[in-house]
Amino acid sequence: MTITGSVPSIIRGHFSSADRCIVVGTEMNVLAGGVSWIDLNFLDRPHAIATAVIRGAGSVALIDPGPSTCLDTLELGLQSRGLRFDDVTHLLLTHIHLDHAGATGTIVRRHPHIKVLVHEKGAPHVLDPSKLVASASRLYGDQMDRLWGMIEAVPHDHLIVLTGGEQVDAGGRTFEVAYTPGHASHHVSYFDRSSGVAFVGDTAGVCVDGGYVLPPTPPPDIDVELWHGSVARIERWAPQTLFLTHFGPVDNPHPHLLALIDNLETMSGIVRKRLTEPGPDEEKARRFAEDVTRELRRQMNEPQVASYLAAAPPELLWLGLARYWKKKTAEPV
Repeated sequence: MTITGSVPSIIRGHFSSADRCIVVGTEMNVLAGGVSWIDLNFLDRPHAIATAVIRGAGSVALIDPGPSTCLDTLELGLQSRGLRFDDVTHLLLTHIHLDHAGATGTIVRRHPHIKVLVHEKGAPHVLDPSKLVASASRLYGDQMDRLWGMIEAVPHDHLIVLTGGEQVDAGGRTFEVAYTPGHASHHVSYFDRSSGVAFVGDTAGVCVDGGYVLPPTPPPDIDVELWHGSVARIERWAPQTLFLTHFGPVDNPHPHLLALIDNLETMSGIVRKRLTEPGPDEEKARRFAEDVTRELRRQMNEPQVASYLAAAPPELLWLGLARYWKKKTAEPV
């Protein structure tokens, strides 16, 4: 990242072309037999949010159904595969952030046969999303409805609560579940050993059209140390492919995850350094967001940049890391 201000030169230019991911080139968004994905066209932008579709005998599972504002697109994507919501049996949530799971309650209330898989720390906020909505409203203000649309509660008897370490059957497959915090304290990832695909939500970062492996670091519970452990947990699966909600499949998991950790350490270090400098936090956040956006524009075209900004607004990246460092430095030694 090109950095302005008094930051050590060792971290300037750290995001290089070597830190790019390679996206699988597939026709019709097919990952494997019975495994595909739908581009939700979030905010009319391609390659910002993807929902995975797992189709097996008598069962269809969606991984991260996205926000309610994209429900029409999701339904059309199912129809293009000869499916309807009536065919969907399970929603597998990697975590409950609104870009991944905001539509969950609305879907289940319209189609009450569907079961929802979610980590135990996220389950209370799926049952009663009021605190989640209040927290998001502090970040997004009057843009809440435009971004996320309707956010409804999921009835208790529709939940399958996870802790990590389970094996769950959905979409005609058996998924291994791992607890993968760091981006969120309630994040899980799912591995389909039969196809070699690990569905990793935000734990493996944002990577659009071969661009940077960008760590999404919004508040409230970024934890860099836990994130390292989660990446190591995904590596132990030895997946052939990572599936990112932002955006799509990556067929070089090891170098991709190395780049993610490298970039996470770089961004974390930048924020830590700037927090010690004089001036208001608002100005530091603005400069950080400008630096991130400038670097994206230096390396990619405007449509690609727009997808990154929709998936991971730079101001939120600052806020999450700043909160992490302020909390960490306040802890007793």
